[in-house]
Amino acid sequence: MITPYPAIDLKDGACVRLRRGEMADATVYSDNPGAQAVAWQQAGFAWLHVVDLNGAFAGRPVNASAVADILTHVNIPVQLGGGIRDLAGIEMWLAAGITRVILGSAAAKNPDLVLQACRRFPGHIAVGIDARDGFVATEGWAETSTLPAPELARHFEGAGVSAIIYTDIARDGMLGGLNLEQTIALANGISTPVIASGGVGAISDIEALRDAGCRGIGGVIVGRALYDGRLSAAEVLTTLCR
Repeated sequence: MITPYPAIDLKDGACVRLRRGEMADATVYSDNPGAQAVAWQQAGFAWLHVVDLNGAFAGRPVNASAVADILTHVNIPVQLGGGIRDLAGIEMWLAAGITRVILGSAAAKNPDLVLQACRRFPGHIAVGIDARDGFVATEGWAETSTLPAPELARHFEGAGVSAIIYTDIARDGMLGGLNLEQTIALANGISTPVIASGGVGAISDIEALRDAGCRGIGGVIVGRALYDGRLSAAEVLTTLCR
């Protein structure tokens, strides 16, 4: 089954959505992250996907109070990324109630951290791979490396990573559909489950992912389309969980 993850992206304490990862192109949808998290839980979602956008650029947690507010108000598991760069940070968030920590820039720049984290916190580490034209981007997508996304994913085979979250930056927040070709190719090339991200804009995008029949796809992140009302929670859950 493909698990849907409603996204809560945090910028300056508010729930926002960016276009193509540009902090200057943010739409604010709620100034109450805890209430937004409750809304997604009450809608029937079984997980939340939370990103500290300021933290991703700063390289340290910035929206900690907003994350704490979310954790106080829901009892479904939460995966969190953005600004987590060391074992101490991982341990802090897991102790605070985060179920799964996402390592993005840290995974690309310090892959040994992922290996250490998986040994120390088995089952609680995911890797976020954000790609621009197929190459890994880091530091809140401000930097693009020469490392192909599939190569980074393969590096963590057998390490115990619980999921690879693959985002096509060019499609993120644009509502033009997932990059199915690259996402499925990645999922077929590794044993770690892949969570698709970036571009969901209509129920047809969810259906296409489901109908692709790729066993390696474990989830999909949905953001702007839910906030804008182009998709309802009921539609997403019915399509993926039937």
